[in-house]
Parts: sequence; C-alpha cells; structure tokens
Amino acid sequence: MFTNEQLAKILLARKVIADENALAEILKKATAEKETLEKYVLDNKIVSEQTLYEGAADYFKIPFVNLKKQIIRQDILTLLPETTAQEHKIIAFDQDDKKIKVAMPDPTNLEILEFIRKKTGLEPEVYLATPESIEDTLKQYRKDIKSELKVIEEGSEEKEGKRKKTSEAASELPIIKIIDTLLEQAFYENASDIHIEPAEKETSIRYRIDGILTNVMTLPKTAQAALAARIKVLANLKVDEHRLPQDGRFKIIQKGNKISFRVSILPTLYGEKIVMRLLEEKPQVLS
Repeated sequence: MFTNEQLAKILLARKVIADENALAEILKKATAEKETLEKYVLDNKIVSEQTLYEGAADYFKIPFVNLKKQIIRQDILTLLPETTAQEHKIIAFDQDDKKIKVAMPDPTNLEILEFIRKKTGLEPEVYLATPESIEDTLKQYRKDIKSELKVIEEGSEEKEGKRKKTSEAASELPIIKIIDTLLEQAFYENASDIHIEPAEKETSIRYRIDGILTNVMTLPKTAQAALAARIKVLANLKVDEHRLPQDGRFKIIQKGNKISFRVSILPTLYGEKIVMRLLEEKPQVLS
C-alpha cells in the first residue's frame, strides 16, 4: 500500500524503529524474504496495523478513523455501490448536505474520488482507515445482498413451477435493485461490457474495463435465473426461452446520459450466460 520510502519515514516518525541503522537491517531482512516493508513489519508484529495507519494519517496530513467504532447507516453505506467499495476498498460512513466522508487505506487513489463526486454530487472528505477495518465493514454489503436475495432463494430447489417462479422473480425488488446497481456502476466505471457467467455453484459478474475483464461481484447460484429473467424483461426477450440464444437491446437514462445496452444471451451447461455491451448515446466533438 505504501512505498518503502514512505513507510520508513512513518516508522521513524512514530519511533517504532530507533534509527536509520535499525531500519536498514529490517529492510535487508524484508528484501531477503521478498516482501514489502509494510508486510514484513506487520507480519513480524514490529508494529500494529492501527499504529501504522495512525502514523500514515499524520504523514499524509489527513484524519484517521476507526471504522469499528462507527455506526454506519445503511443508506450512507450504499451511496457507493458494492462493486466500487470492493474494488477500491473504500467506505462511505457519514455525510452532510455538501460532503461525504469516506474511509480508505490508500489516500493517493484520486481517480475514485472523482468518481464519487460524479456519483453522489458531494465533495469527498478522505479519512485513513486500516485494511482490516475496511474488510470488516465491507461485509455489511454482503449481509444486505443476502437478505435481499432471500426471497429468490426460497423455493429455488423446487423444479415444478420453475418458469412461473422465474418470471415472478424478475419483478422482485431485490433483483431490480441489483440489476440497476450493476448497470449504473458499469457506466460510472467506463465499462464496455458486462458479463454474467453462471458456474456450477455460483454466478460471477465481470466488467470489461480498458479491455480487461475484472470480477466485480459473485452471487449465489440461485440468483442466476432471476437475473437472466430481469434482463430479458428489460430487453423485451422471451422469459420462458432457455434453450436458444437470444439477442436484444434496451436503453436507460442515467443523470441525463442516455445509455444503450445490446444484450446477448447464450445457453450453457450451468445456465444462461449474458453479455451486455454499453453504448453511450451522446454527440461528441471529434478532434
């Protein structure tokens, strides 16, 4: 997370390491073990994670926050989609009319701050937090999604009446919310494609960003049929057709931006694989 040079200054400033000679010895050992200085001092308990990041907060001249002592409202947490929070390890924990307070372990990630400005219309106020506290707080997203998917998972093993249940699941609020979040997040991340890929025991969702497929979310296998059904409804495709490939399209308007999605659905061994191509419809001045 921190460069060895930054970390050396932090450790010396906090007097975790006595002097330059002791620092050189620790650096030598870290290099021998092919580890970063940060990983070495944490793994060998030379310094605690909290002490290290409190020192880093002083170094970067930003406040430190202990997320374990924060009670975070769900509506504030979900101002940032789970995909963004997971990928960039960032948590929204408080807000007012003009600012949103975010905690992150890497205050040099300026790109995500610009995204937050566009997404929320609020000015990000950055706090430093330990990676452990970030990971613990990210679990709150999982709890929220699992509770939303409870309706879909119930009765998913019943094979009779499956088509009816799938059609009904497409209009359930949890699935609508998940799909809306996926589409919105893909737009803000400048993704060119969304891939929803069923496997034997789970369903993975990936974005293609700058030509590289990146995993952004893994959902229970039981959610796959409802995800496919919801997208078929949006693209005006046959919800009860599962054996033949289908192609369609739909449009959404996101904060004044009209986005077109081209949908391709292909049957596979574990369910229907879905690929959506994003095309933003707005006039641009060519160079």
